[in-house]
Amino acid sequence: MRTVPSTRQGAAMTYALPEPPPRRRWRPWSRRTPPGLDVGVGVLLFLVEAAVFVAIDFGYGMEVWAAQGAQERIEAARIAGLAWTQRFLIATLVFAGLALLSRAPWTVLSQLLAAGAVAVLLTLAQHDYDRRHPDPPPAPNPAYTPCYSGSGRCN
Repeated sequence: MRTVPSTRQGAAMTYALPEPPPRRRWRPWSRRTPPGLDVGVGVLLFLVEAAVFVAIDFGYGMEVWAAQGAQERIEAARIAGLAWTQRFLIATLVFAGLALLSRAPWTVLSQLLAAGAVAVLLTLAQHDYDRRHPDPPPAPNPAYTPCYSGSGRCN
């Protein structure tokens, strides 16, 4: 309590002022998320992310199927699928960071599991794409002269 001196003459009294109410600021990192809410949000977010990933990946697969052999459309759909998967991986890592900020360990764990699964799927898809599209062979040296049988130019 704070005291304020009286302004009345001849009396030495003090009046007590009430304490101001504490400023309540809610910050997600101020206290730990309750375990029930943490587990519920973690499971729900994991399931929603899995459903979104399957639905979008199915859409790109249908685009490849609808291309009916048109290689340009097939390649465009595969590259778009890879780019979307990369962005989805970043989004899951951002969600994990937000859960870490909110001090929700089970949600962080579910998001890291989701990010790990997406990273594995992205790595496999990228490897498959790279295997289907090998780098072109290097250009021959301009000083190279092919050796033909009987030409006399062989070293």
